[in-house]
Amino acid sequence: MNFNANKIIKGIEAPPIAEAMSWISSVPSNRPLINLCQAVPSYPPAESLTDEIGRLAKRPETSLYSDILGIAPLRQELAQSLSADYQASIAAENIAITAGCNQAFATTMMALAESGDNVILPVPYYFNHHMWLEMLGIQPRYLQAINSGSTTPVAADAAPLIDERTRAIILCSPNNPTGGIYPAKTIEEFHALAKARGIALVVDETYKDFRADPAPPHGLFKLKDWGDNFIHLYSFSKVYALTGYRVGSVTAGPAFLAELEKILDCITICAPTISQGAALYGLRSLEDWKNQKLATAKEKAAALRQVFTHPGLSYKLLSVGAFFAYIQHPFSDDAKTVAKRLAQKHDLLALPGSMFGPGQEQYLRLAFANVEAGVMPDVVARLIESQS
Repeated sequence: MNFNANKIIKGIEAPPIAEAMSWISSVPSNRPLINLCQAVPSYPPAESLTDEIGRLAKRPETSLYSDILGIAPLRQELAQSLSADYQASIAAENIAITAGCNQAFATTMMALAESGDNVILPVPYYFNHHMWLEMLGIQPRYLQAINSGSTTPVAADAAPLIDERTRAIILCSPNNPTGGIYPAKTIEEFHALAKARGIALVVDETYKDFRADPAPPHGLFKLKDWGDNFIHLYSFSKVYALTGYRVGSVTAGPAFLAELEKILDCITICAPTISQGAALYGLRSLEDWKNQKLATAKEKAAALRQVFTHPGLSYKLLSVGAFFAYIQHPFSDDAKTVAKRLAQKHDLLALPGSMFGPGQEQYLRLAFANVEAGVMPDVVARLIESQS
């Protein structure tokens, strides 16, 4: 390269998934790899959904831009879906459709903060959240979420981290990487803190559909003034197995979405029109299919909990929930060394806790949605194998 690249970008580590996949690219194995590296459904989209995508592809208007904030039917349908899920009243004007939840987060941060500002970020964090903050020159102020075996952050612990340049508190629930689901009271306490200090609460609820309790995840949408400082992020990718189609959303007050619209117009103009049509079909027609897949996800989580009761296992299950489990390894080695050894010698690919923030050297993330429930005994067998 004969030119100078952005020094900030050069200083950011490579994408973690790509790095982990490189560990196994040239290592021979006599048995199939168990890949617990990346959070993707282990099944394709519903057949009727792929048929609908084919139908949409033949419509001339599918090749055109949509409105910047998304097609009106999808915004309306998602508003109705969220209203039912949270037992609240959410309008289409509160919805912006994005090219995946990563873009929802990225544009939200650009609209909220500038270089030199800071945000409160619980650790362990979703690594793409952290990478984007670094790219923007926004300082993450780390809030340790693992306390006495719990993976739920405490709002009171965040208060001393807030100063005049703090712009937001970021939560991810159900959490990536731990799988933990924060109690409604915890989310509401963080909201009260954010409101009192005049900052935003941004909650990434990509995995909300996979929670075990059908009760609303929190009561924030029921507040009359919720749009003043609450921003909700969501993804259709996991619930409808549309990861490659890139479609997500931001739910916020109309004034904030007006600022977000400027950013979206400069990045993708709009989310892919065909992906928006796929998400709309999912909301309207795939409730039964979705519920079947949610039941399967619960079976996988239950199977993982069960096999971790094996008396010969020295790894500890810290939390398990939607798509992910967070485990504590028994070694004095750092997390990356342990993860690479598991991948190269025991054919089990997981991510080291060090990819999810400081103070995580004793942990590994298992993205167990990638495999079937029947694979869980083999997961534990390979972990036990690694102990000797």
